[in-house]
Amino acid sequence: MEREQVEVAGEGLDRPGTVIRYGHYGRPVLAFPSEAGHAGDYESHGMVDALAPLIDAGRVKLYCVDSFDHQSWSDYGLPSEERARRHVAYEQWVVRQVVPLIDGDSPGHPGIITTGCSLGGYHAVNFALKRADLFPVAISLSGNFDPSTWRGWGELGDATYFANPVAYVAGMGGEHLEWLRHHVQVVLVVGQGAFEVHPTGSLPGAHTLARLLAEKQIPHELDVWGHDVAHDWPWWRQQIAHHLPRFC
Repeated sequence: MEREQVEVAGEGLDRPGTVIRYGHYGRPVLAFPSEAGHAGDYESHGMVDALAPLIDAGRVKLYCVDSFDHQSWSDYGLPSEERARRHVAYEQWVVRQVVPLIDGDSPGHPGIITTGCSLGGYHAVNFALKRADLFPVAISLSGNFDPSTWRGWGELGDATYFANPVAYVAGMGGEHLEWLRHHVQVVLVVGQGAFEVHPTGSLPGAHTLARLLAEKQIPHELDVWGHDVAHDWPWWRQQIAHHLPRFC
């Protein structure tokens, strides 16, 4: 399997971020690791092996990135609004640096699929809902979509609102909502086993976002797996291998 790793700098980040590309051809898939994770986590936890048939067949080019949650959502010493402000730097890094890299490496692609595990599932959905022109498909595995509940404190403002899918989806309307209905597909996958309810809130979070998406008639799927399905890599490997082939 072809593999290439590069370091990509971004304004507002405390170091260059790593991007690892797997594969030689196929639809680009941008993968976010679990909370505060790194680009190499997908490989070390077997996610790349789980997608090897798609990668080797030239159906997928997988791009794995660092998270930078350590300077935003995972820094619980900061109030929620400041965490959200710092998260903006990560969003800008992905859109301004990583997307052009992918576009240059995979010219003529039909749109980047986002996916991620746990907090990475939040990133996948948040990017797709905010920039469906770039990311028309999101596959979230055990995500939670309300940053205000992540041990949050302090007064909330615009930064938190626009980083919170639960908040901004509820507030969507008009022409932008109508456009989004025709340009995005969100897949929410979650189990009912260990750690999917406590402490992650992934199971209730998936139900909440699915309800809001349904109210706004935004295309989505909610795929709830069994009571034996835990918030962990072995299940995420099975889930991504199950869902991704439909889009590639």
